[in-house]
Amino acid sequence: MNDTQNDHPEYSGPSKSQLKRDMHQLQGLGKRMLDLSNDQLDTLPISGTLRAAIEESRRIRQNEARRRHLQYIGKIIRQEDDPEGLTRAIDAFDAGSEEHTRRHHLAERWRDRMIEEGDSAVGEFLNYCSTADIQHLRNLARNARRDMQNEKNTGQPRKLFRYLRECIDDVEAAGH
Repeated sequence: MNDTQNDHPEYSGPSKSQLKRDMHQLQGLGKRMLDLSNDQLDTLPISGTLRAAIEESRRIRQNEARRRHLQYIGKIIRQEDDPEGLTRAIDAFDAGSEEHTRRHHLAERWRDRMIEEGDSAVGEFLNYCSTADIQHLRNLARNARRDMQNEKNTGQPRKLFRYLRECIDDVEAAGH
């Protein structure tokens, strides 16, 4: 009657509690997505189904209906291709996040290099971000360089920074 098979039960997957914690985490991600602007949502790699569910949830005002709809959004997110990538992309929108800070510093370094080194740095950036508009980027870099040389502040370095940040966000969202 000594059954040794019962001493080491087989692993049958995550516990019910773990599944519930995971689902609450996905619902939280869905709640964060509701706070994003439409432009930010457009940059996320999400399905049309998830986009439609988010837009529908924004119209719901009753608390209980909204709670149930967040559960539905969590279920859809679980079926998405890359929920972790989605989390990273949403984290990048948070001003205090590490990802946001990293991208900000990266854009600052590229801007400073383009002002100091000129077209050689622009060429290197185009290797990093092939979708950037080369003519626009060269014009922005030239104008920013001219501002720095003339010790004027017409906002050209800031315009260059904003364009670089936009390009970097596009590359990072695409999973470069």
